[in-house]
Amino acid sequence: MKKILTLTLLLGLAACSKVSMENYDKIEVGMDKTELEQLLGSADQCEEKTLHTNCTWGNDSKHIKVTLVSDKVTLYSKKGLE
Repeated sequence: MKKILTLTLLLGLAACSKVSMENYDKIEVGMDKTELEQLLGSADQCEEKTLHTNCTWGNDSKHIKVTLVSDKVTLYSKKGLE
């Protein structure tokens, strides 16, 4: 039973690892939303505005934030990544 619990925990941590400096460095202005989602997975939160969409992957202490205009990356930032 402990082995199953440990394996489940490790798989959960592996899923979170998409929010990493390595993946952040792969983001580029002009990248399509589909490419971004292939890299980071589905966003944890997106807020649609009139002319743009702000999406966040991660949580308050460790995240990647991206602004999309017409489904293209225009701005991006990070917090808590090393």
